[in-house]
Amino acid sequence: MDFETLCVHGSSKKYDTTGAICVPIFTSATFAHPSVGESTGFDYSRTQNPTRENLEHTVASLEGGCGAIAFSSGMAATSALMELFSIGNHVVSFDDLYGGSYRLFEQISAKNGISFTYANTAEGIAAAIKPNTKAIFIETPTNPMMQVIDIAAITKTAQQHGLLVIVDNTFLTPYFQKPLELGADIVLHSGTKYLGGHNDALAGLLVAKDPNIYEQLKTIAKTTGAILSPFESYLITRGIKTLAVRLERQQETAKTIANWLTEQKKITAVHYIGLPNHAGHEITRKQSSGYGGMISFTVCDEKTAIKILEQVKVIQYAESLGGVESLITYPALQTHADMPENERLSRGINEKLLRLSVGLESATDLIADLKQAME
Repeated sequence: MDFETLCVHGSSKKYDTTGAICVPIFTSATFAHPSVGESTGFDYSRTQNPTRENLEHTVASLEGGCGAIAFSSGMAATSALMELFSIGNHVVSFDDLYGGSYRLFEQISAKNGISFTYANTAEGIAAAIKPNTKAIFIETPTNPMMQVIDIAAITKTAQQHGLLVIVDNTFLTPYFQKPLELGADIVLHSGTKYLGGHNDALAGLLVAKDPNIYEQLKTIAKTTGAILSPFESYLITRGIKTLAVRLERQQETAKTIANWLTEQKKITAVHYIGLPNHAGHEITRKQSSGYGGMISFTVCDEKTAIKILEQVKVIQYAESLGGVESLITYPALQTHADMPENERLSRGINEKLLRLSVGLESATDLIADLKQAME
């Protein structure tokens, strides 16, 4: 079944007898047993719920995994992921990553006895591997600097050392990139972003390639309990129906805006993987089928950055990304505010950097909005 068709129709499993086109929202917290020792397959919604199961089956199929688990947020999914590791374990991470992941690693996971090393090249990741290393964690493209990592090269290194490879695929989604096919073991999503696509629901998802890892993650989710509610499961399923058409339009508009930004005197750098001069452009062409709708750019000074944030009218100054509304974010004060200043600046996340999530508005209106905000 083609990707677009799978997005629309999702899992083939049916959950009622009414002929409903949309999967019902099963709000029941618990389910009756037919008799002693028997089950309908649903006992208690923390363990499984029909609406959530439908979403999980859909996302697992889209990513090419053996199973998926839906959580109450992307950070809930990342937190559950860290439960795969034990005191004394070590994880190597690419150093440019979402600030919330960095905060979790440094303030929670480290407290629980897991150590981390951050590297900014594939060679650096390989050099950082220790005897107690258990996994490599990457985003590609990265948030917010839009760096690209060669997933196949990372997985080759990981396999030589018997390590798990975890890829945050939030920015490109399985429509443009399938890390499991490139050798990764687990895919992470903030479903809040492109999968949901409407800025109206929080969600996180983990997709596993190996059944044993999937069963471990299911046990963790059932035990820790931060699972996705039936209503949010419905909203993310609804969003996925239009994933392919949204991403195509957002990518088209992002290309236009990125090219326009490169011509502006007040813009000193444009980070968009669809630009031929982007350092990761060729790797992207090799491992992905598209470039997505995320752009980061650096302006001439902090005053200009603040002026843009305060003067945009169509684009909204807000956290998050991937929705139908275009959003502009100030990483230094928002997504990466909890990162120590020296760490943040070493990654290029300074007071002149802005991140733009391109929505479904017209390119003409978005460019006009940025232009008036800079004047």
